[in-house]
Amino acid sequence: MSDYAEFINKIKTKTGIDLSLYKEAQMKRRLTSLYEKRGYRNFTEYYQAIHTSKELLDEFLDRMTINVSEFYRNGQRWDVLDKKIFPMLLSKNKRLKIWSAACSTGEEPYSLAMVLSSHIPVRDISILATDLDAGVLERAKVGLYADRSLKEVPKPVLSRYFVNEGHHYQVTDEIKRTVEFKQHNLLNDPYGSGFDLIVCRNVMIYFTEKAKDQIYMNFSKALKPGGILFVGSTEQIFNPSKYGFESEETFFYKKI
Repeated sequence: MSDYAEFINKIKTKTGIDLSLYKEAQMKRRLTSLYEKRGYRNFTEYYQAIHTSKELLDEFLDRMTINVSEFYRNGQRWDVLDKKIFPMLLSKNKRLKIWSAACSTGEEPYSLAMVLSSHIPVRDISILATDLDAGVLERAKVGLYADRSLKEVPKPVLSRYFVNEGHHYQVTDEIKRTVEFKQHNLLNDPYGSGFDLIVCRNVMIYFTEKAKDQIYMNFSKALKPGGILFVGSTEQIFNPSKYGFESEETFFYKKI
């Protein structure tokens, strides 16, 4: 057995995370650069270090999750959400159940709340936001962002829902209260049910086809009929009917 295969088995036992469901070449490259930077020669040495150091384990978890995000990422898609998807969902139900999956440092769920606030009162907005990485969730709860993360935010939204603090912006408490952050593993943990909207963007590209199948099937079960799955700009689903979806708009899929 290769040292990487052994590493996968031990990590699964220790953390419950199955690295075999991530694309091997990408994950191996990312983790090799990490252990070499720390002075280890192979995956065997690296696992022994992770096993005894919480700091190294946290760093490993942070590196294997992809934490690149920004507000209103791919702006045209947010226009579709604002002008078509939210009005359609709200015509059936004024209290939407929304899940931002693999939410990273929180830009996405906060963006959802800001867009939705032009349709219903902020006090009526409730969004579940989850990620595997506890470290990014703590940063998301703080809600402080570098100005480069906000380049797509419309000016009226920027002035209403952010407080400028030099080169950083703080999300207002009004918006922060709309989002509940929780740790969740898309590959292992149970999914909720009855969601009107699930947003999971720019993370599926890191999974194997087998893992994607499993996740899309679980998303389909978690959505109510007529509910929408919103995916990233590189993650078009080419056979949506396999999962009980039909295409509503590019990158938006409706549960049949």
